[in-house]
Amino acid sequence: MSDTKTFTVEGPDGETDTVDVPPVMLELMRDGDEPDAEILADIVLQAFAQQAHARVHHAEGGVANEIEDANETLEELFEDRFGISLADAMGHQH
Repeated sequence: MSDTKTFTVEGPDGETDTVDVPPVMLELMRDGDEPDAEILADIVLQAFAQQAHARVHHAEGGVANEIEDANETLEELFEDRFGISLADAMGHQH
């Protein structure tokens, strides 16, 4: 097993959890002089946006309006952070 760096994630109510990541993967995903915590935060937002997209757009029978609203919010946050729409990042045709 390779070396890892441990990151602590803190929620708004003070709850915490940790995640271990191999430093080589951080280097692989680094853009310029981006700090490790920013790389991790980018990946968290990407993962939530992709998961929400899958649940809303590929669900059989539809989803609740609050889930659709949350997905829309995640798409906006994604575009604000990365400067590209989630649809474009995923290679979806308009």
